[in-house]
Amino acid sequence: MNPGTRWIDRTFEFDFPVELAPQLLERLRGTPARLEERIRSLSPEVLAQRDGERWSIQEHAGHLWDLEELFLGRLDDFEGGASALRPADMSNRKTHEAGHNRGGIEAILAAFRRERMRLVGRLESFERQDFGRSALHPRDDHHLAHISALILLNRGGPARS
Repeated sequence: MNPGTRWIDRTFEFDFPVELAPQLLERLRGTPARLEERIRSLSPEVLAQRDGERWSIQEHAGHLWDLEELFLGRLDDFEGGASALRPADMSNRKTHEAGHNRGGIEAILAAFRRERMRLVGRLESFERQDFGRSALHPRDDHHLAHISALILLNRGGPARS
């Protein structure tokens, strides 16, 4: 399974025009539905199956939920005029300790949707010029790509490279 470049090895351009803010918001708003659609038909066994030491589908979904706290906090930093936004915990301690495979996927999906809508609601309150000061990146697709690769692997699809 190789859904792309490792997250920490990626670089991002933050020079998109302010006029694209509505499209960015729609992408953020739609991620819970895209996630739900992608995993709806999977059994609890498939959802919790790990690929060696790598996260399961359910753990990737839980990680998306876990990250919402960080991004809501970064909005606090941004709105407070901080010169640097709080860093991510690159060890992913919160996700490793959460035990996302022990519970049901429905609770994870509902919590992710709730927190994502909080994030979108706050972003919708921004003035146009606020979007010109900074930009967000499409981090959700990284985990959705991993979920898709794990689904393919589970169905006997292409082996990981």
